[in-house]
Amino acid sequence: MIALIRRFLVLFVRILVGARSEWRGCAPDPRRRIYFANHNSHVDTVAVMAALPWPVRRLTHPVAARDYWGTSAFRRFIAEKGLRAVLIDRKPLPDSNPLEPLERLLEEGRSILIFPEGTRSASEEIAPFRSGIYRLACRFPDVDLVPIHLDNLQRILPKGSMLIVPITCTARFGKPLRVEPGEGKDAFLARARAAVIELADGKHFA
Repeated sequence: MIALIRRFLVLFVRILVGARSEWRGCAPDPRRRIYFANHNSHVDTVAVMAALPWPVRRLTHPVAARDYWGTSAFRRFIAEKGLRAVLIDRKPLPDSNPLEPLERLLEEGRSILIFPEGTRSASEEIAPFRSGIYRLACRFPDVDLVPIHLDNLQRILPKGSMLIVPITCTARFGKPLRVEPGEGKDAFLARARAAVIELADGKHFA
């Protein structure tokens, strides 16, 4: 039953928005990776998962905010069962490690999908990245971080709206990154954000 729900979600998004994939800087690979993308819509997670081929998708776990996806039994079911998502706290308790569930998955050889902006943008602008992606990159220096740019999803289901507008979406996968020797947090975050912007095909961001 759970497997059927997952297939339905993927099929629904492919029919609704297309969820096309363009692999520009790397090829699909089931080995563990950290995928990271811009974040404009609740559809983002399902769109990326639908764009991944099955051998990759089955080993990839998206990251979702507990304060949204954990607020009702239905949302939690869709996130954890339908998408195999990992719920994390955006405002963790002092001395806690909100990245621990993600680190555990990577240690098990699985991949994760994160949205480094931390929250959905109300426009197509890409906000500065938060430090979690840098911490993961340092914790797993041998794991490739693959940038993804999602087109049009902000118009499909914008922040604060419940109206879905069918528009073709493209997920562009870029060249993998790793933390370079001696590279600091701010420099890495800026480089990772620039890698996503570079995939935007002519759109300009500050």
